[in-house]
Amino acid sequence: MYKIQLSSDDVPTKWYNINADLPVELPAPKNSKGRDQISTLPDIFVGECLNQEFSTDRYISIPKEVREIYQQIGRPTPLYRATKLEEKLNTPAKIYYKREDTSPTGSHKLNSALAQAYYAREQGIERVTTETGAGQWGSALALACSMMGIDCTVYMVRVSYDQKPFRKGVMQLYNSTIHASPSTNTEVGRKVLEETPDTPGSLGIAISEAVEDALSDDNVRYTLGSVLNHVILHQTVIGQEIKTQLEIAEEEPDTMIACVGGGSNFGGAMFPFMKDKIDGNSDTEFIAVEPSACPTLTQGSYDYDFGDNVGFTPLLKMYTLGHEFVAPSVHAGGLRYHGMNTQVSLLTHEGYITPKAVHQRDVFTAGQMFANCEGIIPAPETCHAIAATIDEARRCKETGEEKTIVMNFSGHGLMDLKGYESFIDGSLENSK
Repeated sequence: MYKIQLSSDDVPTKWYNINADLPVELPAPKNSKGRDQISTLPDIFVGECLNQEFSTDRYISIPKEVREIYQQIGRPTPLYRATKLEEKLNTPAKIYYKREDTSPTGSHKLNSALAQAYYAREQGIERVTTETGAGQWGSALALACSMMGIDCTVYMVRVSYDQKPFRKGVMQLYNSTIHASPSTNTEVGRKVLEETPDTPGSLGIAISEAVEDALSDDNVRYTLGSVLNHVILHQTVIGQEIKTQLEIAEEEPDTMIACVGGGSNFGGAMFPFMKDKIDGNSDTEFIAVEPSACPTLTQGSYDYDFGDNVGFTPLLKMYTLGHEFVAPSVHAGGLRYHGMNTQVSLLTHEGYITPKAVHQRDVFTAGQMFANCEGIIPAPETCHAIAATIDEARRCKETGEEKTIVMNFSGHGLMDLKGYESFIDGSLENSK
């Protein structure tokens, strides 16, 4: 195991904004017929986050307080070479992985949670609402709000609420209020429960509930853990650090891989490298890995759709399975989203990103192999990236190519052991 660790002084001072370097114009949000969702955005989102969403500045300064907390929670995170995994696969490929699981809440999500909670506090917001799938975003926002001294309400997709009770416990420990979604706390939730009382829930429904809650009070705003540009912007500390670490290792990435649900960890790790490819100065392949049970990029349509279930949000041009889509109850709850970030969608449509879908049992098989080789138990979401990394390394063995593969290890699976238990005892269903 080969580790590249930077000093706390190497934490980036700015976030990178891909909007400045997109190869074609990004399609603008639209109102749906007879409605004006765009005008309500300032009532939904924190003002500075909304400014960043539409900014075309290449770099946006990280507030001093946020950067200092990044340093306190362990940024820069280490980059490891997976030598034991390479030996297991007998591959000529070099495999590196960026460890975002080392944050206090166990995933990359805290990078944006801290920024959004900071901007909410600076605006005078007293409470924020959000949705969460697997609970990693909810846990991160709960901690961030606790640190910033504001209240937090989380709508957690019901299937994950039931599958991952310890995530709920973490959020409650950080003084947040948690509702299983769909809930009886909102009109949206009550309607869904009346129509489909046994629904496992979806991120689209949970988003609608959180937005409805935010719109009920002028001192409340909605925050989002993925999908939108300002969220990915905050996550680009990951890719900027990887760039510095690869320079130290004297490596150029041939293939970069991350799981993808809404796009936050993928864009955060890949976008700082994407400019070189857009400019024609890089041949790096960027692979976005999603569940076959929720194949947004591989089977969705590139069209305008709502980001939430009932249409509180404007229409966004993205790859989508339809805003009413409810994914099967796979354990990778953070990837059960019907749509995709607009920038990731555009770059996929233009051929800069290669999407790949993998099945649930294959994902857990890869996760178990990684855990036995490298010692870290990955989250089910992260296992998607690991499965694709293993496939690429095996392909290198077949062809003899000495590629450098870089994977973003987005989070650990120490609160996802129920899924691993089902995998080990043979009761885990495979996805279609």
